[in-house]
Amino acid sequence: MKAWTPWKVAKKDFKIVRRKKSILFYTIGLPLVLAIVFSILVADYVVNASVSDASLGLASLTFIFVILAAVLPTAFASYSIVGEKMEKSLEPLLSTPTTDGELLLGKGLAAFVPAVLAIWAGSLTFMAATDYFTYDLFSGFYFPSWTPGIMLFLLAPLAAMMGVEVAVILSARVSDVRGANQFAGLMYFPFLILFIAGVNGSIPFSVTNLLTISGIVLIVDLVLLFVTRATFSREEILTRWK
Repeated sequence: MKAWTPWKVAKKDFKIVRRKKSILFYTIGLPLVLAIVFSILVADYVVNASVSDASLGLASLTFIFVILAAVLPTAFASYSIVGEKMEKSLEPLLSTPTTDGELLLGKGLAAFVPAVLAIWAGSLTFMAATDYFTYDLFSGFYFPSWTPGIMLFLLAPLAAMMGVEVAVILSARVSDVRGANQFAGLMYFPFLILFIAGVNGSIPFSVTNLLTISGIVLIVDLVLLFVTRATFSREEILTRWK
């Protein structure tokens, strides 16, 4: 595999999706909007809670960025194959000597990188505002700490990778962007269950639990990677997918 080829594919996808303003706003704008909303919640409610309740509330709000990371790249990834197929821009790429691995990696990077960077930008904005509003409550800065660090810099990228892989698998099998995006959007469901379990204390947001969850998600990502490679067929897309 040539290292520059996936980036070339990703760059091409960036140019194509850049014309889709709704996808760009959804991917880049939503995390920042959430950061502002969460900061207002912290300023209005969390600062008046007890230390234990405030800690749980902040961990819960941070975990929502993980849920968002699982869903955010799916719009980009879904469009990257089925959208290009509909616009007749995929066939020339599939006809090149680019390998399936290079093609899939490039399209995965095109969806993964902007989504994760947007998540980090939004979460860092939220953390900065939180530290400003809750400094007196915690007698110091709540962020950074291990729990949100694992959520945002380990679990969130792994969740985004899972969302990308599922979206690519689906977009290579369905014939319209909306269908691929709707199915891939269900990626929020397992992380929503973890969120509920964390809030009610069934699976607390502890370092050990978060590392365990991250390990499980990593295993799922690796399995999905093999499934993606095994199910992707450029010949079928070129000749039979209408």
